[in-house]
Amino acid sequence: MNFAGLALAAVLSPSPNSFIQPIAADMDAVNSVIRHQLHSEVPLVNQIAEYIISAGGKRIRPMLVLLLAQAYGYRGTAHHTLAAVVEFIHTATLLHDDVVDESSLRRGRETANALFGNAASVLVGDFVYSRAFQMMVSVGDMRIMQILADATNVIAEGEVLQLLNMHDPDVTEARYLQVIRSKTAKLFEAAAQLGALVAGASDKAIENAAEFGRSIGTAFQLIDDVLDYSGNASEIGKNVGDDLREGKSTLPLIYLLQHGTPEQRSLVRSCIEHGDQAHFNEILTAITESGALTYTKQAAAAAAKRAAECITSLPDSQARESLLNLCAFAVGRNH
Repeated sequence: MNFAGLALAAVLSPSPNSFIQPIAADMDAVNSVIRHQLHSEVPLVNQIAEYIISAGGKRIRPMLVLLLAQAYGYRGTAHHTLAAVVEFIHTATLLHDDVVDESSLRRGRETANALFGNAASVLVGDFVYSRAFQMMVSVGDMRIMQILADATNVIAEGEVLQLLNMHDPDVTEARYLQVIRSKTAKLFEAAAQLGALVAGASDKAIENAAEFGRSIGTAFQLIDDVLDYSGNASEIGKNVGDDLREGKSTLPLIYLLQHGTPEQRSLVRSCIEHGDQAHFNEILTAITESGALTYTKQAAAAAAKRAAECITSLPDSQARESLLNLCAFAVGRNH
């Protein structure tokens, strides 16, 4: 698929099922690892862990491990464990995020903190994190452990950076992108790196895989920003307008603060400072009319194009095609 094809595919928005096809058996194996490794002698751990995992999700990060490993010719099974580790780290961050953000809806269901309470969610999140580290040690590769340990630390820093940015209308685009790279794109980056590394790819190939992950992760987050102002709650699985309620200066709001009318800028500043959802419809109208959503989509498309450029040297294969389809899905999705 060339870049023109990528643009067309973005309009068509391929289904996640199209990415899974070449790794379907591997995904089944990963799901088996996840369920086995989540078992605990403590009933509440099992209950909350099962609740989170059964909610599904796109599982994009584990897919990256599997697709990059397959694209570089890997034939072993260690990538199943690594894909599960990545999903566990992601799951732990979701459990903690929902507590910090006071979220009540994720993946179309009540969040674990809404159902089981904040304390249980935080502590089970800690369990999932620590289980991930037990699993990565079992692989017995110091470079793998370094990638995952570094990623986990950067993600934690990104969470703190986002906290510092909350209710701050003066957050710049550069500051916001720094949060995205740390909080969201870093785990995509690690997942892609692990897939190439476990397959024995060259250092240059691993570096390209890392840039692929960073870029595709950035594209996903930017489209999430768009969907928070243009999506449907039943499709995106969370409440529309959560970012505004939490006082987050995401890219659509940052753009509006730069290009809106004085009245619009004043309203946005007040809503960010106070986490005010009461004026959501006015903000949404201003965002749409200002071109903020278009600008954010263009930024996401540019990130997806960078990702596609990173894998052009891969030999033709179903895995490579799936990775390119993933670039298209990242910018063309509605959930």
